[in-house]
Amino acid sequence: MPIRLGHFEKPSKLKKSDNSTDNSATYEAEPFETGYGHTIGNCLRRVLLSSLEGAAITSVKIEGADHEFTTVSGIVEDVTDIVLNLKKIKFRHTSRETQEVRLSVTADGPITAGDLELPPGLKVVNKKQIICTTDKKQKVDMVMVVQVGRGFLPGDANKKPDQVIGVIPIDSIFSPVIRVRYEVEAARVGQRTDYDKLVLEICTDGRMTTDEALKQGSEILAHHLDVFTDINDETFEFEKDSKVKDEDREALRKLLNTSVNEIELSVRAANCLNNANITTLGHLAMKSESEMLKYRNFGKKSLTEIKDKLKEYELSLGEKIDVTLLDTPPTAAPPDAFEDAPFEGE
Repeated sequence: MPIRLGHFEKPSKLKKSDNSTDNSATYEAEPFETGYGHTIGNCLRRVLLSSLEGAAITSVKIEGADHEFTTVSGIVEDVTDIVLNLKKIKFRHTSRETQEVRLSVTADGPITAGDLELPPGLKVVNKKQIICTTDKKQKVDMVMVVQVGRGFLPGDANKKPDQVIGVIPIDSIFSPVIRVRYEVEAARVGQRTDYDKLVLEICTDGRMTTDEALKQGSEILAHHLDVFTDINDETFEFEKDSKVKDEDREALRKLLNTSVNEIELSVRAANCLNNANITTLGHLAMKSESEMLKYRNFGKKSLTEIKDKLKEYELSLGEKIDVTLLDTPPTAAPPDAFEDAPFEGE
């Protein structure tokens, strides 16, 4: 017989900001119970910065160089600078095996990471990263070892007991996450505004997308918590607080049935909505951006105004609305509410 626990508010979906890229994104999750925003945000931040795996060069053997504090004939940079350049090369990996990467090129000028000979399972992210520069037509040979790891390893930790002369260990930065920042803001559930909204900003160096980083970090955290759920044979169920849900549903019903004439729109936007038989916030939130732009005299300026106004009510265009919450069902716009071409005045 499971032990029943009280209802906990928790997010039902994760929102990603519109201006996000593969390597920089902001995520929002709400509502959390009071305090859980900081609890989850801090845990995720620490895991993302310390525990994600990445591939990096751990050692290199350069033809013509016996150690790090020397130079190679025909190469402008000394070996120390070459090593620093190698540390900046970023790899995406699909294999966890230790692999060799070779450089064998004859060039007069810059040699970049794009010149590397890669084994299966490795891909260079920053191909324009300079490795070295030759001052004459010169053949350059290097053999690098690439390994998968977590966090940071200094060069001394990459030394092998049986390491041959000429192999130079390199400091390895495995973590693909550059920066993680989080904030906790107030969130509303029904009439209560003391819940948490977690805003999480993640930046990566290209070896992993922000989506991949967040998913992997969350799975690592969940994996470490598994052991604490196996203390004994008792199981727990979280009950649904029907009173809270009923209050939330009633508050949402009132919001969706608010007349669009009560939300302080410009005359043009208000007239467009009335002409299209859009009379409530619920009717409006069900429309998509493309549908709105088909209405006569409704352009991008009006669209921006509508989106900003809906955001004030924590709504957006394209919402999936439960029609049973609407006092009046949506009706189709009359034919004269549409036009074939966008309005030129906006």
